[in-house]
Amino acid sequence: MKKAPIGLFYGSSTCYTEMAAEKIQRQFDNGAMDVMNIADTPVSEMQHYQQLILGIPTWDYGELQEDWEDHWDDIDTVDLSGKTVALYGLGDQVGYPEWFLDAMGYLHNKVLVQGANIVGYWPNKGYEFTESQALTEDKQYFFGLALDDENEFDQTDERISTWCNELKTHFTLPS
Repeated sequence: MKKAPIGLFYGSSTCYTEMAAEKIQRQFDNGAMDVMNIADTPVSEMQHYQQLILGIPTWDYGELQEDWEDHWDDIDTVDLSGKTVALYGLGDQVGYPEWFLDAMGYLHNKVLVQGANIVGYWPNKGYEFTESQALTEDKQYFFGLALDDENEFDQTDERISTWCNELKTHFTLPS
């Protein structure tokens, strides 16, 4: 089976991360991206793509979403050396301001150790939270696209569009 140039893998319990995946897919040409829910697709499938987008929500007090948690150790067996990886995360900056997007930070650190070249860092502007494990050391950027569909659903589409246009400069797509 022929694979698309980009593999998007996500975990989603409430469908918000899945809806974001579908919106991201629509930003790219038809056939440019395979979208897979890690509840149904083993993370080992990531090895078949040179370009990856990984979507992860943060649950409660900085916890992993259940599908990611179920496959967390499996990520350690995937060689991501030389692969271009972008992350997006969903969180609730009002309800859980001390743990906003922490799971994206955990995933960033995990794929970085596996050799990934991470792209798509997102400015930390326009958000109100107290702490996050998903910020660069200088706290100027998130490790990937930061979405809060609980409190800023009206900004999601524009943020996805802007971020995907940025990703297109890092990803190699067929012409």
